[in-house]
Amino acid sequence: MRPDYERVADLAELVRWAGNLPARTMIFDVEPLVAFWDSGQEALDRGLARVVSELGAVPDVQVLCFATNSRRRPSAVPSRPGLRVVYLAAAGKPLRTAPYLDFPRPGVVVGDQIATDGILARRLGYTFVLYDPHLGEVPAGPRLMGAWGKLMRPLLYSR
Repeated sequence: MRPDYERVADLAELVRWAGNLPARTMIFDVEPLVAFWDSGQEALDRGLARVVSELGAVPDVQVLCFATNSRRRPSAVPSRPGLRVVYLAAAGKPLRTAPYLDFPRPGVVVGDQIATDGILARRLGYTFVLYDPHLGEVPAGPRLMGAWGKLMRPLLYSR
């Protein structure tokens, strides 16, 4: 699997798409796919459990990593037999790659920001999946990063 770019709008579409890949590692940005930026602890815990449940059944996936640049942490990291689940708070994406280097290849990074998640995917040699749900309310910071990412996309990905 070579570094590439794909776009999905929801978790169901992502699960269908991931089922056709030989990916052994999937790295997820937490906000907004797992839980929205301003959501509480319960939403984070529920979102993690939902993603682990749905993507834990994808045949080749051995590692499911949740990475966020925020400091928020779940009450507990969900588990599933045969699947290594990792949660990284204050991950330092895209600058820090050390936490991901022992994950099995090939891999996929799923996130809403080309400027952080897309660059992390390129640095790791992973496929990048842009989670683009067309949300109405996006905080100013992620909205600005999204605009910057749109400018960067042609430099990083051909389509």
